[in-house]
Amino acid sequence: MTNHLRIALAQLNPTLGDIAGNLAKARTARAEAAAAGADLIVFSELFICGYPPEDLVLKPAFQLASMRAVEDFAADTADGGPAVIVGAPWREGDLIMNTAAYLAGGRIEAIRAKVDLPNYGPFDEKRVFDSGPLPGPITLKGVRIGVPICEDIWTDEVTECLAETGAEILIVPNGSPYWRDKSDERLQIVVNRVVETRLPILYLNQVGGQDELIFDGASFGVESDSSLAFQLPAFKEAVAILDYVRERGRWTCRHGSVVAVPEGIGSDWEACVLGLKDYVEKNRFPGVVLGLSGGIDSAVVAAMAVDALGPDRVHCVMMPYHYTAGESLADAAELATALGVRYDIVPIAPAIEGFEALLSPLFAGRNADITEENLQSRARGSILMAISNKFGSMVLTTGNKSEMSVGYATLYGDMNGGFNPIKDLYKTQVFAAAKWRNENMPAGGLGPSGKVIPDNIITRPPSAELRPDQKDEDSLPPYPVLDAVLECLVEQEMPISDIIDKGYPAETVKRVEWLLRVAEYKRRQAAPGVKITRKNFGRDRRYPITNGFRDPGVKVVFDDQTRVKKPQEDTIDY
Repeated sequence: MTNHLRIALAQLNPTLGDIAGNLAKARTARAEAAAAGADLIVFSELFICGYPPEDLVLKPAFQLASMRAVEDFAADTADGGPAVIVGAPWREGDLIMNTAAYLAGGRIEAIRAKVDLPNYGPFDEKRVFDSGPLPGPITLKGVRIGVPICEDIWTDEVTECLAETGAEILIVPNGSPYWRDKSDERLQIVVNRVVETRLPILYLNQVGGQDELIFDGASFGVESDSSLAFQLPAFKEAVAILDYVRERGRWTCRHGSVVAVPEGIGSDWEACVLGLKDYVEKNRFPGVVLGLSGGIDSAVVAAMAVDALGPDRVHCVMMPYHYTAGESLADAAELATALGVRYDIVPIAPAIEGFEALLSPLFAGRNADITEENLQSRARGSILMAISNKFGSMVLTTGNKSEMSVGYATLYGDMNGGFNPIKDLYKTQVFAAAKWRNENMPAGGLGPSGKVIPDNIITRPPSAELRPDQKDEDSLPPYPVLDAVLECLVEQEMPISDIIDKGYPAETVKRVEWLLRVAEYKRRQAAPGVKITRKNFGRDRRYPITNGFRDPGVKVVFDDQTRVKKPQEDTIDY
């Protein structure tokens, strides 16, 4: 029995479904751990196949490929180098389990299956996995190590079982997605389990983007006395070598380093950048293209794109019309120059005039209205899609969470695109992000340092510029009010009466609730985007489009056919 273990934690960025590539990455990390004299290297949850695999894991060919990769990796351990704990789906009879495989001596020594399958928010593991039995520890050099998997530590059942069956150290492989302030929540959960078991815990998390989910890494350890043992960086790959020693019957981490992790809007920025980068890279797009309006949303998206991909892979296009202000043209040009991106101007008047000429026989006798406004947005969307088709770059859409909540967007217009890095940021947070970026250089960012977003873009009142002298607040409540009400409705699911009791005007709250409700069909057609909050649109908040329920706090009027009468001012456009 040893009193010293050198443990390597592989905080890495797998690509879902690239089993061969993930195995190659794991082998490289193991070689690094071997050179450092590690006894054990640990990988994150389902590392071999990537996480979360969703329904892909139901394919027999996928299961077989994952299991064969684990067997091949196990054969590597015959070299006398570090033992391995690696995550992979595993099939036994009719059961498909989320497992951690322990590899040593050239073979698979043990399989431990996840017990507590999460089925909330972005998780639906009960759809695809079977729960495993309560586990016992594995043994390495006479040391008994418990391997609860991710959700297994969010309650006490699995860790209690491991402690009772003799575990001395708990190592937790995780696929824990980012949301704001998640690090504090994770730490509290781990401390709770440490207090209960009196065992040290090593918490290893995946890093990288997978569709809408961002995994921030930020792996850490907690000693048996609940003090912080070590902290790895957030949003960055790392292979950490940790020395654990047994003194007076307790295992402790010797000389573990603590790296500061970003917080607040800076953390959100890095999450958005990583999510965008991985979506583009893992789907093999050569670059991105977006419409630059001179407004705050497109400015922030452009800056994030440059931080993620570098200026050479970002193409910005200004598409002015009669209502585009001179300030907007100047601000967009200044932004493009500051970021160093390709910048083109494509006036849309010929397209709009062509549409109006085509439609004039059908629209004869009717006044201009939102139809003509939406033609502008759709012309811009078509131009961006044409550029995308011609050059292969993916279109970025730039709508924020406030707009997507209330339907302040045009289908097949400004909603066109393949990905939206600010989809889960409210408008007020977009402004905060712009100010933060002007004052900070994100770690690993490929964009320029210093001020990149002109002050005028931040201070000007937001406008869609689809009609003369238009301002967003002509159609919506002031953004600080709108965002506060939306957070109550979306994140907190508060009844309307409770929101009104907080001091917000009753008519404002009722109108925002109505707008949120009837814009569901638009959100279903929106591009995916980075999850930042606890409840994003898509994975977390899944409301039906056809929905007759109304909060009792809203007065509902029915006609003779029992259909809700929709006041003209509340009708949602396409």
